[in-house]
Amino acid sequence: MNTDDGGRTVAPRRPRHHDDADTAARSTASPRGRRRADRPDWWHRDHPVFTPLSAFFAGLLCVTVVPGAYGGLLSALFDQETAERLFRYVLVVFALPILLAALPRTRRFGIYMLVGMVITAVVVLVVGVATLWVLLNRDG
Repeated sequence: MNTDDGGRTVAPRRPRHHDDADTAARSTASPRGRRRADRPDWWHRDHPVFTPLSAFFAGLLCVTVVPGAYGGLLSALFDQETAERLFRYVLVVFALPILLAALPRTRRFGIYMLVGMVITAVVVLVVGVATLWVLLNRDG
């Protein structure tokens, strides 16, 4: 027991521990309560950099992983000529951030995803051109 400035005795605060019954009662109370109870404590969706970071890296993955996976899948399923002909349809995936940016609810995510895609493409092109320039100038 502690005493505060007024001379009263104040019980120390104990951390609240949730038992299984308390968690079950909260999770069945409402759908919103159930979603919060299922999430870990470290998951902060309302943090101001959560959406920009996740959208930027989603754009980065969209530029790097999706075309490679699509090309690999096409080459595994079809012959070379058909795979080359169908590969151009991977460009449809680049419409995704434009669609997300057009919708009001996902506008912020779509804009940051588009930024991630553009920056990734620019970095890849600049590094490719610089590498080619170094290789050609070093040889001659």
